[in-house]
Amino acid sequence: MSELNSKIPEGSIGEKWDKHKFNIRLVNPANKRKYTVIVVGTGLAGAAAAASLAELGYNVKAFTFHDSPRRAHSIAAQGGINAAKNYQNDGDSVYRLFYDTVKGGDYRSREANVHRLAQVSVNIIDQCVAQGVPFAREYGGMLDNRSFGGALVSRTFYAKGQTGQQLLLGAYSALSRQVATGKVEMHTRTEMLDIVKIDGKARGIITRNLVTGEIESHAGHAVLLCTGGYSNVFFLSTNAMACNATAAWRAHKKGAYFANPCYTQIHPTCIPVSGDHQSKLTLMSESLRNDGRVWVPRNPEDKNKKPSEIAEKDRFYYLEEKYPTFGNLVPRDVASRNAKYVCDEGLGVGATGKAVYLDFRDAIKRDGQKYVEDKYGNLFDMYKQITNEDPYKVPMKIYPAPHYTMGGLWVDYNLMTNVDGLYALGEANFSDHGANRLGASALMQGLADGYFVAPYTVGDFLATQPYQIEDTSHEAFGQAKQEVEARIKKVMSINGKQTPDEIHKKLGRIMWDHCGMSRNADGLKLARTEVQKLREEFWNDVKVVGTENQLNAELEKALRIADFLELGELMIIDALDRNESCGGHFREEYEINGEAKRDDENYSYVAAWEFPRDSKGEFMTGDPVLHKEELVFENVKLTQRSYK
Repeated sequence: MSELNSKIPEGSIGEKWDKHKFNIRLVNPANKRKYTVIVVGTGLAGAAAAASLAELGYNVKAFTFHDSPRRAHSIAAQGGINAAKNYQNDGDSVYRLFYDTVKGGDYRSREANVHRLAQVSVNIIDQCVAQGVPFAREYGGMLDNRSFGGALVSRTFYAKGQTGQQLLLGAYSALSRQVATGKVEMHTRTEMLDIVKIDGKARGIITRNLVTGEIESHAGHAVLLCTGGYSNVFFLSTNAMACNATAAWRAHKKGAYFANPCYTQIHPTCIPVSGDHQSKLTLMSESLRNDGRVWVPRNPEDKNKKPSEIAEKDRFYYLEEKYPTFGNLVPRDVASRNAKYVCDEGLGVGATGKAVYLDFRDAIKRDGQKYVEDKYGNLFDMYKQITNEDPYKVPMKIYPAPHYTMGGLWVDYNLMTNVDGLYALGEANFSDHGANRLGASALMQGLADGYFVAPYTVGDFLATQPYQIEDTSHEAFGQAKQEVEARIKKVMSINGKQTPDEIHKKLGRIMWDHCGMSRNADGLKLARTEVQKLREEFWNDVKVVGTENQLNAELEKALRIADFLELGELMIIDALDRNESCGGHFREEYEINGEAKRDDENYSYVAAWEFPRDSKGEFMTGDPVLHKEELVFENVKLTQRSYK
């Protein structure tokens, strides 16, 4: 076990980033064209980074497995993006956003990174408005704001219920401009399957052309992974089916540390599971909790009645009663656990009993249906299309589901992993959200990393690098390419009886039951054994149809699931090692009246895991190695988190 150097700058919390920007090394504008940067992923973080670096003059190679960057999963974000503008004059500030984010993450995030995020948040909104992002506006023309969980101020900018789509279109337009100038070389339908290291530095990637099956090599002076999170390890999640962890996991197997993998977020506002036929779940934006009221029947015998038949006195508005200060706008982990509690007590509604009501009756009565339609109309339409119920007339049914992942590749203050030249941006890194992400902060982090952090910090690294580096003829590229081809051939040759989806569903059930919304030691120990057995099952019984030299969605799935089967075990190991409850990591043995009970004396650190390599580095054999980054809180006092 070793200590990690986070490279946090000296100085007061409010001065760190500005001083750091002045002190970092710069690249002469005429020399920037001599460097090539590889950006993997073209969501908000990736598109913003690629566009910004190209605008500065660097040569950029951007990669996406979609047919267009516009298909990135950032497009699915609904409710909004946080920024400390204080347009409402309700007491917001950079420091308050910083404080709310550290508290919301249950004091398990790095102060310096979070404060920087709060600082640059105010610039993000100006950037996006300049791009033409159609944020909602008040009657007088000022940008409108609404509230999200974990805050008592209105700091969330939004575009109805499609904020992610509008922000991604803004970033996509900036990226497209650089593609047109020739500064960005765009590779669509291309998936990264490995990174290439030369003399300890990330110097390129190995990819598969998803149309032709061709394995290709690409060299660069630095590699930026902007590939999102790993919630699809649960199979059913709010993520798109194609979302995966392969890029980050292959980097992990090449030496990059994976931090806090057990920190996964369960979103409280999801349309409940309806049956085994489902391949994914659909999110209803947290913004709905501004005007919708969450409740269940007080009496179990009423749960099969129509909601309209249940009298007001017989409705249990459990969040409002238990948390009078924050009410329905408690953070996601708190709202999710409480939904689970009332359903476990037999008060859940719907066919499965695994649902609670999200009711707009009072908002419609107070402000009129037109008001609700203007703010949430597309979300209501989506809900009706999926459930065939009209939420203007009957309450929505919601239940928690896997959503975001706070864990990710370990990065220092510059967003560089412990591998020189390898960066992780957005949800692919661990840095800003601690053990629980506040709503509307994912879009904020992705754009902050892409537009306002990486363009500075990547330049700091490149300034030390030679212009001429090894190209794809170097033996390291050949070796990495052979390893990728061998892995593909091995998967194709098994010819078993189970489809990749069948094995993925089994993995998802193990993870949800034992490493999902709550965990305990016995369940985690059982889960690790079950995942190891399932991994053996995969490598002996998976069946991948088709061939490797063509479009083959089943092969894509199989390769991604092979990585999920290893990542799932690491999540379990991390959850078992952390003997406390904090944020989304809820160990049943450590709680106070149903709330998370932290152990700051023993667990106030980032757990960064090193992959245990066998002779070939192919499979997880034995326990990973733990490295710790101690968390120091100089500006926010460690207290038991309360939203009451």
